[in-house]
Amino acid sequence: MADAKDDTKDPEQLTREEAAAELATLAEKLNAANLAYHGADAPEITDAEYDALKLRNLAIEAAFPDLKRDDSPSEQVGAAPAQGFAKVTHSQRMLSLGNAFSDEDVSEFDQRIRRYLGLDADAMLDFTAEPKIDGLSLSLRYENGTLVTAATRGDGQVGENVTANARTIDDIPETLSHAPEVLEVRGEVYMSHADFAALNARQESSGGKTFANPRNAAAGSLRQLDPTITASRPLRFFAYSWGTLSEPIGDTQLECLDKLGALGFSTNPLTRLCRSVAEMIAHYREIEQTRATLGYDIDGVVYKVNDLALQARLGFRSTTPRWAIAHKFPAEVGVTRLEAIEIQVGRTGALSPVARLTPVTVGGVVVSNATLHNADYIAGRDSTGKPIRDGRDLRVGDWVTVYRAGDVIPKVKDVDLSRRPDDAEPYVFPETCPICGSDVIREEGEAVAYCTGALICPAQQVEKLKHFVSRAAFDIDGLGAKQVENFYRFGWLRQPADIFTLRARDAAGEKLLLSAEDILETATEAEQTRLAEDLGLDAYDEGQALAALAARSQTPLAEQKGWGAKSAENLFTAIEARRTIPLNRLIFGLGIRHVGETSAALLARSYGTWAAFQGDMQAARDHDGPAWDTLNAIDGVGGVMAGALVDFFHEETTRAALDRLLAELVVEAVAPPETDGSPVAGKTVVFTGSLETMTRAEAKATAEARGAKVAGSVSAKTDIVVAGPGAGSKLAKAEALGLSVMSEEEWRAFLG
Repeated sequence: MADAKDDTKDPEQLTREEAAAELATLAEKLNAANLAYHGADAPEITDAEYDALKLRNLAIEAAFPDLKRDDSPSEQVGAAPAQGFAKVTHSQRMLSLGNAFSDEDVSEFDQRIRRYLGLDADAMLDFTAEPKIDGLSLSLRYENGTLVTAATRGDGQVGENVTANARTIDDIPETLSHAPEVLEVRGEVYMSHADFAALNARQESSGGKTFANPRNAAAGSLRQLDPTITASRPLRFFAYSWGTLSEPIGDTQLECLDKLGALGFSTNPLTRLCRSVAEMIAHYREIEQTRATLGYDIDGVVYKVNDLALQARLGFRSTTPRWAIAHKFPAEVGVTRLEAIEIQVGRTGALSPVARLTPVTVGGVVVSNATLHNADYIAGRDSTGKPIRDGRDLRVGDWVTVYRAGDVIPKVKDVDLSRRPDDAEPYVFPETCPICGSDVIREEGEAVAYCTGALICPAQQVEKLKHFVSRAAFDIDGLGAKQVENFYRFGWLRQPADIFTLRARDAAGEKLLLSAEDILETATEAEQTRLAEDLGLDAYDEGQALAALAARSQTPLAEQKGWGAKSAENLFTAIEARRTIPLNRLIFGLGIRHVGETSAALLARSYGTWAAFQGDMQAARDHDGPAWDTLNAIDGVGGVMAGALVDFFHEETTRAALDRLLAELVVEAVAPPETDGSPVAGKTVVFTGSLETMTRAEAKATAEARGAKVAGSVSAKTDIVVAGPGAGSKLAKAEALGLSVMSEEEWRAFLG
């Protein structure tokens, strides 16, 4: 059996037997590692070894996608909440941070904030800078000075209740004096290097298992079901933020940290006030140089706007605050050979080139694939035609420098022309889709090329189904990417509506949506081979495949390989639970080009109901008229997105598929925001001219928070026009229509 750690043989060079054997070994080792870490709190391999095994698994699966196992480790994402812990819904979401990877990124962060707030380049703007602890996020809720709940971040909305365990950590006070009635303290649980070494020494002397690294030891210790185990572990806690408060604890970030320190919490002593980007970067360099001597693990420096009033004005994006960013330490690099350039086709038809590399260790992780972005990137230029890498292109056979952006995503940084093979040919981007053979087009102004195959392209069909069931869309538990691929291959799923008829077809013993002959006829040679293996055939034979497909379709899911009565029923129950779906999730799940999660939420808020949304998209068919104007007037919807939305609703086959889906669903309207009697709730507002006391972005955010809809143009549906100095055609149109026009001062007074 192949050794899972032997990365000397490229996955492409493995035989099918070697690949299958190695995947089995990797699944066994990775599953054992997961159980050791999550179940026994005793990791048997390091993070780097674990990541290397997982990347090796991904590389082999990419080379032999038909050999991907039902228990593939690549389907295990993140750490599920431990059984035995109750769930806690955070009163305020615990968000993540945006990342900066260079000094230029930090400067842009500063400039972005100044633009949002309307501050000049020389205006005073203070930031705090503090080490980014590599541990486990924890939220502590105190009521009347008593710790009542401790919860992990989880998915940001719901975490694990670890209150009993948190009470055993010395750095976490159980009671507070002179604290607000409600105080939610947020911070990081970690283990110092010295404590980690001492813990491992004790474990070793007592015959116990040692731990892989401080971060895993800290995370595993906090998640123990037995609090006495947590109590025996030397965990520490740095407080760095807060959530719900019954009353303010300061006017600035530093004042609040001082208050938390006075209440008995440990705060990081390396936190500094910085009055310029130069000071921020200088402190970053200082921390970077002393990183190895700090005594605990960090992976960057976090910058935050110091003034809390400015933080409130800046607010949040969907997943990150605008007023904070993490400046990550540089990624390590490696040099390796570019073995091949392959094209992947996504759900929108986008062709994404991927570099297949001779495996190389970068930052403790084995890298065998890297993104190449698009045709321009391969050719050595950006989308505007300007050179990148000094115009050096990438060719198969080249020796390239690889880095991991944010220590996660492998990318190609540069190429060594002195080592380029004499026979290396410039890469020619495909003009036809490698999956379905349809023409490939690249629209003017677009960096990405697209397959025109749409519904006849299997890659797009499968990817659209995967997107439909993704976490931010329908999020159907038990129906992940692997299941979607299998069900599509067997002819059980072709369109989203098919998901909701699966139970009935399963009960009737006929899950095929098209004939077995059609499935085999439209399958490529590679798909036929994969299908034969899925069906348990020694080799592809059309007659045997037809019989096996029919038999599998007639066999209940509960009796299929890898399924059972409970897992099948759980899947059907999860599908039923998604028959009622919020409007924003439905819009996002449709996979309309240019419409992401944030845009879907914006559209849902703007239209409120599916009937209103669908009606306007149909009415705007000719890209003209009141409905078209209303769509384009939504602040955040441009002409490109508007065109994609309207055209989506008028492609005949798409329209039919959508009608089938809607027949299976109940679409929940978007509840209006809590506006507490806001005078602008439900009204459409347009800002024009120069605003003097707030920026346009801040004005928009304030209006939407009060329940208003902000439009980019004036129409008869506009309720209020806020006009500043220099207002031109929009003001004239508002006056001609007899609309309510306010000055900025009148607007602020109107809002109260």
